[in-house]
Amino acid sequence: MLSKVKASALPSTYTKDMKSHILRTIASFCRNEAVLCIAFICALVSSFFVPAGHNFASSVDLRVIVLLFCLMGATAGLQNAGVLSRSAHCLLSRVSGFRQLSFLLVALPFFAAMVVTNDVALLAFVPFAILTLSITDKKRHLPRIVVLQAVAANIGGMVTPVGNPQNLFIYTTFQTPFLQFFLALLPFALATLFVLAVVCLTFPRENVHVSVSFGSEPIRRSRALLHSALFLLCLAAAVRILPYSVLFPVTLLALLLFDRGIYRKIDYGLLATFLCFFVFSGNMSSIPFVQTTLGSAMNAAPFAVALAASQVISNVPAAVLLSEFTSNWPALLLGVDLGGLGTPIASLASLIAMRLYLHTPETRLSTFLKEFAVANAAFLALLCALYLAFKAFYPM
Repeated sequence: MLSKVKASALPSTYTKDMKSHILRTIASFCRNEAVLCIAFICALVSSFFVPAGHNFASSVDLRVIVLLFCLMGATAGLQNAGVLSRSAHCLLSRVSGFRQLSFLLVALPFFAAMVVTNDVALLAFVPFAILTLSITDKKRHLPRIVVLQAVAANIGGMVTPVGNPQNLFIYTTFQTPFLQFFLALLPFALATLFVLAVVCLTFPRENVHVSVSFGSEPIRRSRALLHSALFLLCLAAAVRILPYSVLFPVTLLALLLFDRGIYRKIDYGLLATFLCFFVFSGNMSSIPFVQTTLGSAMNAAPFAVALAASQVISNVPAAVLLSEFTSNWPALLLGVDLGGLGTPIASLASLIAMRLYLHTPETRLSTFLKEFAVANAAFLALLCALYLAFKAFYPM
């Protein structure tokens, strides 16, 4: 009799455990992919308000999705090959003062973001900064350094079409000439770099000896050459020399044959987020009320609307949504790029920096947020003032 009771109880216990496991898995996914979940909900809810016969697939920009996939594969490969960490190690070995060290830690993601995107730059160099400051007994400066790294990556990445996802989207959507694109953003990046250098001068004038084992391993040359070649093909596709329909199968085949582990390094959540926001923006642009409201707002003040929207929904979805309502790409571009500063959710790169910082022992969220608020408010005010000064001479 007892054995029958135990046997009948097993399915109930197993079912409860399974339900609990499923709920924990869903909760973990929602925490880790919060932006994707919001994008999916926005796409789903907005689908109920579109006019009959709306073509959902027509809203998806396949070119952007393919370019993002291939770029993420190439940059992840360069990182795995040790190119970024080895370069940083060589630079740090020549540092003798803490002010010099702090500027180098901040400048690394600034320049790296131009090539490997702001997200990858922070994933590579925030852990490097944590390790370096820990072994040099300068960990008390970690919150400010990481915040400055986030600012540097966001603004450094805005200079090139491949520096961040919203740049790639705007560059391909509006078929912007590269030189115009570059010159529109260069003054803001130079101003930011200058101010970052000045801020680093406020750190103590102290001698340091840096001996970091991380990044001391030699570069894996065959992998580095493979992914450098793939990255150059991505650039060729971005500037429309190579069709993306050729780039995609070449990248798939190269990774499959020579470095299939990179498939696990690609951020499929970001690709899915773009798909959802493409659908959402297409839905919203087809609703008459939204067309009228956002259309008039973007006609009146495209920069301000893009900047404000980035603070609430992040700059990548803001770029996708608002692109439907303006042809003024410089104002939209500067609005979403400078809009990456401000709130922690204004840029996914800022959230990456914060998450990496909080995973470090003996760190406090309140300390990080104080530094983050001050730095972002100051840099945003400075760059907005610069934008207004330029606008007075070159209307945007």
